[in-house]
Amino acid sequence: MELTMRHTTLGRTGLSVPVVGLGAAFIGVPDPSRAVDEYSGKPGQMNEDLGVATVVAAMDEGCTLIDTAALYGRRISETIIGKALAERPALRDDVIVTTKVGRLSEGQNYSYDAILRSVEESQRLLGMERFEIVYIHDAMDAPVEDVMGDRGALGALRKLQDEGVVGHVGSAMNDPVTNADYIETGEFDAAVVPDAWSLLNQLALARILPAVEKHDVGVVVATPLERGLLATGPMPGIDYLARRFSQRCLDHVTKIQNVCRDHGVSMASAALQWCVRDPRVATTIPGARTPDEAISNLRAGSEEISDALWDDLAPLVTHFEHGVDR
Repeated sequence: MELTMRHTTLGRTGLSVPVVGLGAAFIGVPDPSRAVDEYSGKPGQMNEDLGVATVVAAMDEGCTLIDTAALYGRRISETIIGKALAERPALRDDVIVTTKVGRLSEGQNYSYDAILRSVEESQRLLGMERFEIVYIHDAMDAPVEDVMGDRGALGALRKLQDEGVVGHVGSAMNDPVTNADYIETGEFDAAVVPDAWSLLNQLALARILPAVEKHDVGVVVATPLERGLLATGPMPGIDYLARRFSQRCLDHVTKIQNVCRDHGVSMASAALQWCVRDPRVATTIPGARTPDEAISNLRAGSEEISDALWDDLAPLVTHFEHGVDR
C-alpha cells in the first residue's frame, strides 16, 4: 500500500520532503539490543538481506527520503541502500538519498581530500552520481578550520557543488550545542537534528530553531521516537542507546501513551507528527531495523490526529535533561 503523506519544503533547499522518511543507522540489525554495538562500530550486526528488504519495503510504501552516513555499519548501510535502489529502478528517481561525511568507524577525518574520497565512495556504493544533500557529520572534536576552511570539509563540498555532484550542504552533529554552532554560521542549507526535538526533549528551542528560522535552514529531526521509547512505551531491559531513562521519564511516557490510547491514536504517530507541527521543522527520519518498523513509522506519519488529542497532549510535552532525569 502506497501512502499519501503530507510533504513540506526543506528550508532554502527548496526540496519537497515527506514528513516522515527513513533513518538508516540501524538498518538490518536483527536484535534491537545490538543497535548500540552497530552505531559504535562493532562489526557484524547488520544483516544485508534484512536491510535491503527494509529499504525496499519502505520504498514500496511510498518513502521518498532516506538518510544514511559513511559511519553507519562501516558503510554497510550505504551498500544496503544501493542494492535496494537497484531492486526498484522505477522508484529510485523519486527517492532523495542523503549521506554524511567526516566521521568514520575508525575515527574522524574532515580534510579536503578525505571528504572528496568519501563522497566518491558513497557514489559507488549507492550507485548515485549526485546527492541532493551531503552533511558534515559529528565534528564535535574537530578544529573549526578543518571543517569550515577552504581546504577542509566545507571547501571540498563547495567544490562538489560547483561540479554538480552535491546540491546542498548540511550540518549533522550528534551534540546539539555543536550543531547550533554550525547552523548559526549560516553556511548550511539543511541540518539533521538529533537529541534536541521530541515530546521529551525541546533543547532545539534555545538556539537551533531560532538559527534555522534566521537562515532558512531545512530541519530534519533525527531520534524523534527517542530510540523507540515513544513508539513502544517503556520496555524492561532496553538500553535506548545507553540513555538509561529515569523512572520519572518512563512514567511520563506511560502518561503520553495513555492519552494517545484514549484518542485511538498510536503514540508513534503523535510523536512523529508533533515534531513537524512547528513550521520550522520539515521532516523526521526515525530509524528502522526491519520492514515492519519502516512500514509502521511511515504509516504513523499519515495517521489522522484530531485537535482534541493535541490539546490533551500539550500539558505533557516536557523537557527531560540528559544525564539528569533521562
